[in-house]
Amino acid sequence: MTRVEQLRDLETAKQVAALLEAENARLHQRLEALVAEVARLKGEDAQAHLQLELTQLKEQLALMQQRLFGASSEKRGDRPHKPPRAKPQKGHGPKAQLELKVQEVLLPLDEADRVCGLCGSGLHAWEGQTEDCEEITVVERSFLLRRVKRQKYRCGQGCAPVTAPAPPRLLPGGRYSVDFAVHVALMKYGFHLPLARQERLYAREGLTVEAQTLWDQLEALARHLQKSYEALLAEVFTSPLIHADETHWLLLDKGPGTKWYAWTVASPDTVFHRIYPSRSGATARTVLGDYEGVVLVDGYAAYQTATKSGPDGPCPATLAFCWAHVRRKFFEAQQFAPACKEVLDLIGELYAVEADLPGWYALEGEERQAALAHRLAVRQQKSAPLTQRIRDWAHAQRALPGSAFRKAIEYMLNLWAGLTVFLTQPQVPLDNNHVERQLRDMVIGRKNHYGSKSKRGTEVAALFYSLIETARLRGEDPGHYLRRAALAAIENPGTVTLPKPQS
Repeated sequence: MTRVEQLRDLETAKQVAALLEAENARLHQRLEALVAEVARLKGEDAQAHLQLELTQLKEQLALMQQRLFGASSEKRGDRPHKPPRAKPQKGHGPKAQLELKVQEVLLPLDEADRVCGLCGSGLHAWEGQTEDCEEITVVERSFLLRRVKRQKYRCGQGCAPVTAPAPPRLLPGGRYSVDFAVHVALMKYGFHLPLARQERLYAREGLTVEAQTLWDQLEALARHLQKSYEALLAEVFTSPLIHADETHWLLLDKGPGTKWYAWTVASPDTVFHRIYPSRSGATARTVLGDYEGVVLVDGYAAYQTATKSGPDGPCPATLAFCWAHVRRKFFEAQQFAPACKEVLDLIGELYAVEADLPGWYALEGEERQAALAHRLAVRQQKSAPLTQRIRDWAHAQRALPGSAFRKAIEYMLNLWAGLTVFLTQPQVPLDNNHVERQLRDMVIGRKNHYGSKSKRGTEVAALFYSLIETARLRGEDPGHYLRRAALAAIENPGTVTLPKPQS
């Protein structure tokens, strides 16, 4: 039977949705009859039980429809609007193109048009006088077959001849340059263009190459960059704060594929991805290793399992939890429980306090310590009372068991110890949005090329996503970085080259 997430045809998906809607209505009717019968047999109030069940089902259906068809933004409509400008600007104006090469083109009149329209005499060029404008155009990319001739030299005394060194090669005797492999990697993992599409695109531009050949270049480039990739994890773990999250990834080795998971740990300027076949607590324990700082996560239980005693001992990390996930729960429940507005306003005040706090990661020495001390003092003064008000509000609420409102309250209170870590650990932000942004490229890539065809494919994907995103975080062009790191590793195998940190 075909799974819903495997459907690609829109009309088929519409038919399946209509069938599911009809089946849902039938099950509602059946549920009403069964609940009434159960309540009658137990001698309980059938109407009250039925109403509770139907309320929960309606909430679940509304939430599902919102997630499928609603806007993804969690912005609230009750915020004050900015006053309109007195004179609205038309358009956005031309942007400065400082990186583009400039080509000057002189457009003359045709010979037949060089006649004055008033007197009929001939027109002559007015030296130095032109009417100028700009236009941005495109020059199509071209591939070049470069024949490299290595000059040979001979000694006048008859000694052994000497040949100029060969250019760096990814593969012994390979035909494709390092620059070509870097370009293919950027197109796939930086701009999400699958290899099959690259094959068709390059054919249009005159290069005949198969997707398998493109993969061979990626795999060879990844082998040279392996040590640099592995060094990223140690870089992440040098930070006193890291973020962790995970998302699914398909291994397309047979049939519709097997669901694997991309696990990510990130410091403010470094990202490290790994792809594993499991989403278990044991895998989370492997991901966190012996890290002893603060790990900011969502409420997924695997991270809590990883920090508890087990066969391999507990991970020594301290867990902090994400306020954005708490806010999301109350935002979804607000349509059923208007009381959520109060807690959403309080959480908004927490974020308003954070907006005025200085950053700390880019600072060093006394400047960093001063920034952290300021963050701690402001949070103790302003954020601590707000969190207490939020907790008091939660304990004062009454909600139906199983309702979205009740689940949101329980979610927050169950994670309370980790949600308040930021009050005593000034380096901890309110939410885990940083790592979610670093997972975005993997999610877009997954939608475009669906996953990986082999276990080696998952390793190569994790490597390139990690290196490319870290280079972007540090302000270095990913293409320049990959080329620099690859050439260093080819010249001296095992060389570790990391993206340059922002100065």
